[in-house]
Amino acid sequence: MPTLIACLSTGKGTWGHVSRLIKENPWDKVILITNEFGKENFTKSSNTELILIDSSKGIEDLSKEIKEKLKSQIKDSEIALNIISGSGKEHSALLSALLKLGVGIRLVALTKEGMKEI
Repeated sequence: MPTLIACLSTGKGTWGHVSRLIKENPWDKVILITNEFGKENFTKSSNTELILIDSSKGIEDLSKEIKEKLKSQIKDSEIALNIISGSGKEHSALLSALLKLGVGIRLVALTKEGMKEI
């Protein structure tokens, strides 16, 4: 499967969703956009990269930061994206960065029947 990019930030129960999405699907690579708390507390697998962001930055600076950090990480022309976890500002900055990188996006989420494109 392609690369999964997901926010791993705030939201009650969202870490469990992201964790199951990672474990229950054979991703080639997983990139998690997170903060210092996520870096210290999330147990990542061998194919997982953490990209630390400073969510206190303004949305334009946050988008630039994410774009620069993702530029060398994404090798596919299309990625799977999950934005269950995180804030609207983080989601907007991530979407902006991905669109500026010209990457195709498939939104994915975990459902009772497993992972689904939404």
